[in-house]
Amino acid sequence: MKTVTFRRFSFWQRLLINTVMLLALAGLFHQGLYISNFVTAILAALILGVLNALVKPVLQILALPFTILTFGLFGLIVNGVVLWLASQIIGDGFRFASFGWAVFIAVVMSIVNLIISSYFSRKDDAEK
Repeated sequence: MKTVTFRRFSFWQRLLINTVMLLALAGLFHQGLYISNFVTAILAALILGVLNALVKPVLQILALPFTILTFGLFGLIVNGVVLWLASQIIGDGFRFASFGWAVFIAVVMSIVNLIISSYFSRKDDAEK
C-alpha cells in the first residue's frame, strides 16, 4: 500500500498561494468577501499565516470537545474564526459580509489548499 505525503510549501510559496486564492475568492464571492487591493491581500495572507501558527492551535485545543462531538466539523468554525480575526486586524480593506461568509471562505480555502497540495505531491512522486 502506497502512502501519500503532501508537499510542504515554503513560506513564500504559501504566501503567494494564499494571496492569489484570497483575490480569486474575493472576485468570485464579491458579495461576501471584500479585499481592497493586492497589497491588502498580501497583508491578509501574511496575518493569516501568523494567526494559523500562533492562535489556531490554542483555538483547536479549546474547541476540542466540540470538534469531537461534531466529528471534526467544528474545525471548520475554528478556521472561520481565524479568517474573521485576520479581517478584524486588517480593518476595512479586508472584510466579510458576515461570520457565515468567513466560515464558507475558510472551507473553500481548505479544499483548494488540499487540492493544490495533493496535485504537487503527486507530481513530486511521479518525478521519483
